[in-house]
Amino acid sequence: MIGISILGSTGSIGKSTLDVLARHPDRYQVVALSANSDVDGMYRQCLAHRPQLVAMADEASAEALASLLADEAGEIHVLSGIAGLKAVATHESAEQVMAAIVGAAGLVPVLAAVEAGKRILLANKEALVVAGGLFMDAVRRHGVTVLPIDSEHNAVFQCMPEGYEQGLDGKGVRRILLTASGGPFRTTPAQELATVTPEQACAHPNWDMGRKISVDSATMMNKGLEVIEAHWLFGAAPEHIQVVIHPQSVIHSMVEYVDGSVLAQLGNPDMRTPIAHALAWPERIDSGVASLDLFSVARLDFEKPDLERFPCLRLAFRAIEEGGSMPAILNAANEVAVAAFLDGRSGFMDIPRVIEQTMDSLRGQPADSLKVLLEADALARETAERLLTPKVT
Repeated sequence: MIGISILGSTGSIGKSTLDVLARHPDRYQVVALSANSDVDGMYRQCLAHRPQLVAMADEASAEALASLLADEAGEIHVLSGIAGLKAVATHESAEQVMAAIVGAAGLVPVLAAVEAGKRILLANKEALVVAGGLFMDAVRRHGVTVLPIDSEHNAVFQCMPEGYEQGLDGKGVRRILLTASGGPFRTTPAQELATVTPEQACAHPNWDMGRKISVDSATMMNKGLEVIEAHWLFGAAPEHIQVVIHPQSVIHSMVEYVDGSVLAQLGNPDMRTPIAHALAWPERIDSGVASLDLFSVARLDFEKPDLERFPCLRLAFRAIEEGGSMPAILNAANEVAVAAFLDGRSGFMDIPRVIEQTMDSLRGQPADSLKVLLEADALARETAERLLTPKVT
C-alpha cells in the first residue's frame, strides 16, 4: 500500500484526488489530510477515508473537528496551524504528498515535504511562483521527484524528452506551448469587463475549479502563474514559452521540437486525469474520466492572447524578467486583489491595476532565502490593500 497525504483535501483538487484513490483501495491508503476551515467537509472525509492524522490551518476549526471526532480520538489525531500542516506533509507513512493548498500558505508545508524526501504531486502554484529557485534547489538537494498536477504542466511533462531535468540544451526542445481556454470573458467586449460580477467570473466554461482559481482564469493570471511554473519546472527561458488560447480545452499543452514535431497531450477537461497520472507514474491507472470523443469535439481552435484584454498575463512575464522577489510580489498582490473582488470590495479590472501598481511601488530583492521572499510577500499584501479602491455601485 502506498501512503498518501493530501494538503488541501477539501478543495477541488483534494476531492478529485480522493475520488481517484477510492477507485484503487488495494493500492493506496490515505494517511493524512489537511484543510483550512471546512470542518464539515473534513469530518465527512475522515469518516470515509480514516486518515491517521488531520490538520486544520484554523485553530478554532481544529477544535470543532476534534469535538466531532471525539469518538474517534484514539484513531484520528487532530492538529492545527502551520505545525499541523507540516506534520501532514511529513507524515512518516506518506510516500507521496498531494500539495493542493491554494495560495502562498501552501509554501512552507510543501518545502517541508521536500525536505522529508517525499514524492511531491504539485498542484500548489505558489511554491514555484513565490520561491521557484529555492524550491527547485531543495528538490535537487534532496533527490525528490516532483510530478506536476496542473493539467498544462502535466501535459508538458508527458511530452518532454527523457532527461529534461538536466537542462533543455541538447534535448531538441524548441518551445513549450501552454494552452489556455481564455476563460469566460474571451469574447466579452473590453468595455464591459469593469462591471463583471464574481458569479460571472467564477462560471468557467470548461473546468470545475475553486473560486480563487476561477477568477485567476478569468483574468488569465492563472496562465501567467503557469508560465512562471513552467520556467522553473522545465528550465525554459520565458522566450521559449508561448501561451496559446484554445477554447475547447482538449489539448492541455504541447512541446515543439527543433525538427518541427509538436507533441500534444489531449483529454477531457477533468483534473482526475493528471492526478491519476501523477499518482501512478510511471504506470497508468483508471481515473474515472470518460474517453475523449473526438467526433463530438469536431474542431480545435487556436488564438493569440490579447494582452490588452488580459494585462495580468503581461505582468507575469514582466515578473519573470525582473526576477528575484518580483514573482512573489505579483502573486501576493493578486491574492489580495482577487479576495477583494470576491468580497465585493472592488471591481474586476481593479485586479490588474492593483497588481501593476504594487509591482511599480516595490523593488524586487534577490530571492536568496525564504525569509526574504516571505517578507516581500507580506509587504506586497500591505501595499496592495492600500491601493484598493471601493467598488462603485
